[in-house]
Amino acid sequence: MNTFGHLFRITTWGESHGGAVGVVVDGCPPQINLDISAIQFELDRRRPGQSHLTTPRQESDTVEILSGVFEGKTLGTPISMLVWNKDARPAAYEHLKDVYRPSHADFTYQEKYGIRNWQGGGRASARETIGRVAAGAIAKQVLREVSGTETLAYVKQIHTLEAEVDADTVTLENIEASPVRCPDPIVGPKMAERIDQARRDLDSLGGIIESVARNVPVGLGEPVFDKLKADLAKAMMSLPATMGFQIGSGFAGVTMTGSEHND
Repeated sequence: MNTFGHLFRITTWGESHGGAVGVVVDGCPPQINLDISAIQFELDRRRPGQSHLTTPRQESDTVEILSGVFEGKTLGTPISMLVWNKDARPAAYEHLKDVYRPSHADFTYQEKYGIRNWQGGGRASARETIGRVAAGAIAKQVLREVSGTETLAYVKQIHTLEAEVDADTVTLENIEASPVRCPDPIVGPKMAERIDQARRDLDSLGGIIESVARNVPVGLGEPVFDKLKADLAKAMMSLPATMGFQIGSGFAGVTMTGSEHND
């Protein structure tokens, strides 16, 4: 489905080269002071065309809030947000109309629905994440106001280059100082060089994103199937091209004894 969440639910919509993409947020508490510029800041961080290391597509990704907010405060009603696709070029994909690209959702969408939008990635495009980012920006403000919770994310690894990052002290300023958003001042520039070389070779590279949440309230999640780590895994694994998820020590726990691996 296109909806994620329980109390705070988001429904994303739109295709890569359609008219627009967006999200509807339901369950946001009322009377939250909503900073629209903070939402735009997060969208600007994911915006394409920021440097030669990212996709060349040029989009302003300016958010429009259609409902759920009045005089700077949330109403407790659904919040609808929209971003127009200004650099959509559907004709550029005409030659792929009957070609199934490897590592894309072309074949699976066609087999499942009997029809697909072959213009770009369609619904499976990374452009779908605009809705997640906009909704996440609201969630960050809610968490900060309600419980003082802070979340950060940064690039931990690109190909064989792994950064050394102190998750307890890293700041947003450290992260934003890097064009690849790696707060390691030694490894970050090497990552940029490696990505640039892959582009020249007409190739691509994988990576690892690490996320940190501070001052998380006790009791989030529900028993068994909706426990916090299960919901986090579902959210992360639904992102395009994601192939793995780990929390805490993750898979490194297999190299530890039980006494070493206790929380």
